[in-house]
Amino acid sequence: MIGYITLGTNDLNKAAAFYDSLLGELGAGRFLDEETFIAWSTAPDQPGVSVTIPFDGKPATVGNGVMVALMLDSTEKVDAMYSKALELGATDEGAPGFRGDGFYGAYFRDLDGNKLNFFWADMSVFAE
Repeated sequence: MIGYITLGTNDLNKAAAFYDSLLGELGAGRFLDEETFIAWSTAPDQPGVSVTIPFDGKPATVGNGVMVALMLDSTEKVDAMYSKALELGATDEGAPGFRGDGFYGAYFRDLDGNKLNFFWADMSVFAE
């Protein structure tokens, strides 16, 4: 259902370096690279994450209550990707751990303050 998520940035080069390295760990690469917009995905038919300088010319700001959640296939991958994000300059918003039955997540803010999380979920718990 989700095609792509776009996050605002005030420094496209800095954001690009952060996401090249972070999303590269998941096998994602750039599939669009324009002057003010860059998007990554693992395959053309898979959802993507993008960053952009706002079209209206105003500074990018963080939406309160907005978060991008990226699903991974193991708790170990969540731990590794969270550590990678912090290594790249992200700030902690919640260390990796279980939050309720069958949901394991780690929360961080990127270099522009956008909130993201990596998570693993036992979908059988949610199907009950």
